[in-house]
Amino acid sequence: MSKISPISGFPEFLPADRIVEQHFLDVIRETFELHGFASIETRAVEPVERLSNQGEDADKEIYGIRRLGAPADEDGPGLGLHFDLTVPFARYVLENSGKLAFPFRRYQIQRVWRGERPQEGRFREFTQADIDIVGDGTLPFHYEVELPLVIADAFSKLPIPPFRIQVNNRQIPEGFYRGLGIEDVAAVLRIVDKLDKIGPDKVTQLLTATDGPALPAETAKQVLRLAEISATDASFVDQVRALGVQHEILDEGLERLATIMTAANEHAPGLLVADLKIARGLDYYTGTVYETQLIGHESYGSICSGGRYDSLASDGKTTYPGVGISIGVSRLLARLFSQGLVKSTRSTPTAVLVALNNEDERGDALRTATTLRRRGIPVEVAPAAAKFGKQIKFADRRGIPFVWFSTETGPEVKDIRSGEQVPADPATWTPPAQDVRPGIETPQENS
Repeated sequence: MSKISPISGFPEFLPADRIVEQHFLDVIRETFELHGFASIETRAVEPVERLSNQGEDADKEIYGIRRLGAPADEDGPGLGLHFDLTVPFARYVLENSGKLAFPFRRYQIQRVWRGERPQEGRFREFTQADIDIVGDGTLPFHYEVELPLVIADAFSKLPIPPFRIQVNNRQIPEGFYRGLGIEDVAAVLRIVDKLDKIGPDKVTQLLTATDGPALPAETAKQVLRLAEISATDASFVDQVRALGVQHEILDEGLERLATIMTAANEHAPGLLVADLKIARGLDYYTGTVYETQLIGHESYGSICSGGRYDSLASDGKTTYPGVGISIGVSRLLARLFSQGLVKSTRSTPTAVLVALNNEDERGDALRTATTLRRRGIPVEVAPAAAKFGKQIKFADRRGIPFVWFSTETGPEVKDIRSGEQVPADPATWTPPAQDVRPGIETPQENS
């Protein structure tokens, strides 16, 4: 047998971490459904042409699909694994528009694939959890205010550090750039989107490079001055006005972002920050854009992002504008695990191990297990009859808190953490509520 070598960028959690992941997914799903979002799932592949049409670097991240035994010159549809869930969702809307009720609210929790260099929190295969609201022809602006509040609701129920949602409107930089006389707005947006990663000096070099936008030095300074503006209320409007740039698209973007900030401060004070360097690199965003950072972990980057898109889903007759946000579940968990910020109380869902005096008792043990399971208690039967001390050690290694014994005076159950052992009836005995299922711990809870 050949030696097994790990493949970077494809996370595989151990059971204890998988319990944490499942808890996060359950909370996120339940919160999305509380806000009226319906679940869908789309296929893993899309035409490469559609995937690669979403940004300058998108084609570099797409994994192509091809049969191993296919001839090199075989013609085919050119399929690729989806790199996000928004592009396949837009196609789904077009294919099912006659069966959907608009505005359509959907959530989607699936794997996605990106061909990028693996590093902390950056994977080639990972799980995202998306919500989107799509309209038929039009989509009211108030949905752009609603979505970050849904994310805040979900995050408030999870054991994560404090967070902030950074918000911008693509019309602000677009109008500002046009007011400066910049023609290649998309190229400048993609460069500014890298500001947190490469810093202002490198961004300036890219903006003024002859093989790039080739902006004059003073124009590049104005671009960076805009990107430096942030505020927790609508005061950013005056800061932008002070830069002296005029354009009607800029005016509309400022008005919309100010509306979001005012509404957010009413419902969730301090949650949103107007941050005018947020651009989002994908070309399909047209309005509000979002990024979310964990406070104290800003260098890690965004763990939740999205925005408004107006033209991604269109059949030539009708356009279905939408707005969505995506939680990078795998990215978020990777940070929490690496920093020791969250863990499961045990590595197995089992709460009770039914011990065996001998193999002849396995039938009775199975009946006991069945009775407990019917009452919602996770149980397993010992793998083999052995000395009780050995069976208790087996339970301890698995993190199982209770061992069930058959004694001459009747069944008894032992809490192997405290050593307490009491008579028990499988029809009525119940472990403490916190022991029925694995729990989630944070260092703060144990300090």
